[in-house]
Amino acid sequence: MTHPPSGGSQTLRAPDPVSAPVGVDTRPRAMWTARTDRLRAVSTTEPGRLRIVGAVLALLVVAFGAVTTLEVSQRASAADDVVSRSQPLSADAADVYRFLADADTAAANGFLAGAQEPEAVREQYREDIEEAARLLVKASGNTDSGSASSREIATLNKLLPVYTGLVERARANNRQGLPLGGAYLRYANQKMAGEMLPAAERLYAAETGRLESDSADARHWPLLSLGAGVLVLGALVWMQRRTYRRTNRVLNHGLLAATAAASVVVLWLAVGHTVARAELRSTMVHGQASLDVLNDARISSLKARANENLTLVARGAVLTPDGSADRYEADYTTGMRALEDQVKKAGRLADDERGSAPLAEAADGVAQWQARHRSARATDDRGDYDGALMRVIGTGASTGQSFQQVDAALKKALAHEEDEFTSAAKDGRGALRGLPTGAAVLAVLGAAAVILGVNRRLSEYR
Repeated sequence: MTHPPSGGSQTLRAPDPVSAPVGVDTRPRAMWTARTDRLRAVSTTEPGRLRIVGAVLALLVVAFGAVTTLEVSQRASAADDVVSRSQPLSADAADVYRFLADADTAAANGFLAGAQEPEAVREQYREDIEEAARLLVKASGNTDSGSASSREIATLNKLLPVYTGLVERARANNRQGLPLGGAYLRYANQKMAGEMLPAAERLYAAETGRLESDSADARHWPLLSLGAGVLVLGALVWMQRRTYRRTNRVLNHGLLAATAAASVVVLWLAVGHTVARAELRSTMVHGQASLDVLNDARISSLKARANENLTLVARGAVLTPDGSADRYEADYTTGMRALEDQVKKAGRLADDERGSAPLAEAADGVAQWQARHRSARATDDRGDYDGALMRVIGTGASTGQSFQQVDAALKKALAHEEDEFTSAAKDGRGALRGLPTGAAVLAVLGAAAVILGVNRRLSEYR
């Protein structure tokens, strides 16, 4: 008969292995640990270290190309904006001012001619108004809503029909021989000089500010790209020195080709941006400065001409605030002084014969205009209104002819400076053209050369 084991003896069992909590997958952790161990093991051998260093170098070269492509693309885009957007809009804003001032001058000229307004003068007024309206529409389409430029454009669009309505009332009364026509014309001039031209001037200032901002963005040094280039070149030189010390071989063709590619990108970047920066700076320091002065001079001449005409229209009815002089005559004198100074300043800024010759002609025209104006005023002061009128708007040696001489000379100088500005800006943009694409291509080639050079070294271990 068998008996169960005695209570003092127990069967011993092996302890259960520690198991992971239910529902937890340990495979990713195990795989990561295995990979880390393999990487650590590989990095202790020379072939493994070569693979790691080669991969890092290739990534550095690619990153350098990407940074350069991105940064230079931004500079090139800003330079393109200077040529194709900012400068044309700034010029259009200046033209809006000029067309409005010229329309005011033409309106006064036509009024002085009497009931039978010359068709040429009326046509000039119509063209000025239409061109100003067209440019305002164009500027509105290229301006962000809510910006300073947009607000000034809205102001001008609101005031333009008010001004033209006042001019038409002045004409209608003038054709009927009613003295109320002069009052309407003076009110139209006040609307133009007091509200419209200041708004046009602010529009020009806003667009010129945008031009200066775009130019500054294009001239900003690509410091990140240059820094990355220096880092890549330093790493490539270090790798070649390391290879030489371990193998006693002077050259590794792959690494040498990568160094050459990176050097070309750095040199291209430095030289191209230096040229672009110099050209764009020249456009602002010389070109835009001359354009600003010439635009101011042309506008000053237009305003002076309008005030000269209004002196005869008002015939002493509008005085200065202190009541000591005719307001339009005082404004004419102030405008002519400003015109003289602006013509002289533009002459100093002109850097070639094509720019300085028209300004010399403008200076002669200003002196002649002032002499003829003094003669016209003396004639009017003697009570000979018709004689003074002929000295102002007549076909002979009149102030009108002197004004046309000055305006034509300033227009010629302005066209020359605009051509100089555009040419220099295009040269600056051209210096950056091709650099983003070239940097990307050379970076890819450089990274491939690094891999080939490292693989050549690895083949020696097989």
